[in-house]
Amino acid sequence: MVAALELYLDTAATRRIRVLWDALEAEGVQSMRSLLEQRHRPHVSLAVAPRLDPEQVAAALAGTTVAVPLRLSFQYAGQFVGRVLWLGPVPTPQLLAHHRQVHARLAAAGVTLVEHYQPDRWVPHCTLSMRVPNTLMAVAVRRCLEILPLEATVVAAALTDHARNISHPLP
Repeated sequence: MVAALELYLDTAATRRIRVLWDALEAEGVQSMRSLLEQRHRPHVSLAVAPRLDPEQVAAALAGTTVAVPLRLSFQYAGQFVGRVLWLGPVPTPQLLAHHRQVHARLAAAGVTLVEHYQPDRWVPHCTLSMRVPNTLMAVAVRRCLEILPLEATVVAAALTDHARNISHPLP
């Protein structure tokens, strides 16, 4: 399992992604809804690590607003190696600058993060499924395209680690 700094979306966008999760499940694709006892919430992760200490992260980010009300425009569906399906927001200069600022604060505090979430390597995304069967990928992507574009606003943030039952809200 991993820990993450998650950006949460407004109610309307969250509702639309949950409807998409249900549509994927109806097609036989396990969505994030059915993982971890339905504790997942649609989000975009800014940083990921095998383990994060909430107090260390909070201290590193003191004075920083993690839940900046960024406008996100999800315009495409994507796939990572391992059959991970996701929706991608346009990587605007504002989103990338916010990501870079958060990472700079964490790095300065000695917080070690996963390499592929580092600035200049990060692909902003909202994960929909971790295990799309190869035979259902086309159907799953088609379902994603049916809801795009999807406009959203970041309304909250938290440090989460579902394996350790941690959900620590961040400003």
